[in-house]
Amino acid sequence: MNKIYKTLLILFLSSLAVSCSKDSDNDSEEGNNKAANLKVTGSSASDLLSDTEFTSMNIEVVYAEGFRPETAAIDAFRSFLESRVYKPDGITINLRSVASSGLTPFDEDDLRTVENRTRTVYTVGDEIGVWIYFAAGKKINDSETKITLGTAFRNTSIILYGETIKNFASKFNAPSKAIIEAATLNHEFGHLFGLVNLGVEPVTDHEDPNNTAHCITDKCLMKASIEFGSGVINTIDNNNLPQLDDACILDLQSAGGK
Repeated sequence: MNKIYKTLLILFLSSLAVSCSKDSDNDSEEGNNKAANLKVTGSSASDLLSDTEFTSMNIEVVYAEGFRPETAAIDAFRSFLESRVYKPDGITINLRSVASSGLTPFDEDDLRTVENRTRTVYTVGDEIGVWIYFAAGKKINDSETKITLGTAFRNTSIILYGETIKNFASKFNAPSKAIIEAATLNHEFGHLFGLVNLGVEPVTDHEDPNNTAHCITDKCLMKASIEFGSGVINTIDNNNLPQLDDACILDLQSAGGK
């Protein structure tokens, strides 16, 4: 990867965002009690990581037509989850397409709107439900030098900005779309896991003081760019996915994970 595009990669991938908005909705429809899935980001870390209360995980991946995630990205995402959670009854990942929401660029209210329109999987019994959406659009306030690839919001909700990912992956010498998608999925799910100091108290002091909810360790999956204040990946070398550092793994283990 040449120097120019390596630098661009750092800038572009450093703007993955986490939203820690508080929701008080308590809607329920068709027998689903939505309240369990409308909590603050990171508040269900132990539920996602351990088998104490929930022995299985049901992940609904909804994508706008034309923005289906790569199979390799979903496979890498599944491997990441299986390496970190205890779910003896398994992890289910189902994909389905929907028409474009037409909401781009997305602000905080739009995230909730598209979830309300498309989410069908919720936490029921001993199975915890997660919703992930690949949008035909981008986040509001993106610029030529700063873009957002994904946002974790609520305790079991993630949105990836498919248009932004697709455009960046098409650039000369950029990482593959599958790598960008997998890195984004893993990072944003790290926030659902409570990283860093986002629902799980750190075992050691490794939160970046300039970028809350991110790790200070260079090249950690949960690393943020100091320049932008809401980031994830310092760099991707040779299309290798970033990994969690030891401090982040200790945090997950303290919350019931592997």
